[in-house]
Amino acid sequence: MTPAADSVLAVADWRRRTAATYAHVRELAVDDPAAAHAAWVRDRDEMFATHPASALGDAGRASFTGLDVAPYDPAFRFEVEVQPAPEGRLDVATGTDGVVPFERVGLVELDGLGTLGLWALRSYGGGLFVPLKDSSAGQAGGTYGGGRYLLDTIKGADLGQTAGGRLVLDLNFAYNPSCAYDPAWACPLAPPDNTLAVPLPVGERAPEKHLVAEL
Repeated sequence: MTPAADSVLAVADWRRRTAATYAHVRELAVDDPAAAHAAWVRDRDEMFATHPASALGDAGRASFTGLDVAPYDPAFRFEVEVQPAPEGRLDVATGTDGVVPFERVGLVELDGLGTLGLWALRSYGGGLFVPLKDSSAGQAGGTYGGGRYLLDTIKGADLGQTAGGRLVLDLNFAYNPSCAYDPAWACPLAPPDNTLAVPLPVGERAPEKHLVAEL
């Protein structure tokens, strides 16, 4: 098998395992969102430590003891109705996939925190995308400067909907994009619509320096 095939198959398996993790998360969260979050943290730690498609390089894996994730706080779990939004487009240039287009398809209100745009990938495969950035981004002890992801359904990160059709947005599941650990990755970052003016003390924190690969 060629190295290129190895890489593609590894990424496919990463997405397969991510989708399985989130399916388990959705099942557990019906009765116990905190237990669902603990299972998510365990699965991500295992994948980062052992999976061939991990964003960690050899040096990062050698010193890896787990991702820095804040304790679960139920106050940051929301079930929201998607509201209409003005038209918007986000074209993201990447090194490998060309320009990736997103279209804003709605807005969601997070009580006491602000609003986030709901984006749809307008290329093959589709998918919902909710990045977010908070006021602690790039600050000492805060979150990753480029923002984090909450939903990215084409890659399996999907917290689901309620029986009544409300979208589940649990900010405890906010995670860093791959480019936070290795700048060789090209990642869509949070646009102004998805930037909150308050700090978010939950989810995955900015990676420790020893886990970040150098260009």
